[in-house]
Amino acid sequence: MAVPKSKVSKQRRDKRRANWKLAAPAVTTCPKCGAYRLPHRLCKACMTYDGKVFGQVPVQQEN
Repeated sequence: MAVPKSKVSKQRRDKRRANWKLAAPAVTTCPKCGAYRLPHRLCKACMTYDGKVFGQVPVQQEN
């Protein structure tokens, strides 16, 4: 079984983890309603993509 020969210091561990990053998602605006959306995906605010309507806009109920 593989066992570390010596303890990995905090500095060495942190240097190795320095490249673990999350990339920020690319966000665009919808040309129809101006809401933020991911590119090449349906706009959740107005349910359109590429000028075509896919489904109905969800209606929010007021209590």
